[in-house]
Amino acid sequence: MLNTILLGIGMVLVIEGLVFALAPSRLEDLLRVLTQIPVETRRVIGFCAIVLGAVLLSWAASLGG
Repeated sequence: MLNTILLGIGMVLVIEGLVFALAPSRLEDLLRVLTQIPVETRRVIGFCAIVLGAVLLSWAASLGG
């Protein structure tokens, strides 16, 4: 279980690091766009991301045995 959590955190850090390393100006553009989205909409997007992530983790765990 801890191994899976560490794997997930590591994958997130690699992906986030790639964004900062390869496209820092695009990240600034994205932040500008995000400020235009209402807070409630951002909250719904975040909740949907959590649900989708949990479903994917559950699915991956069932495939791994």
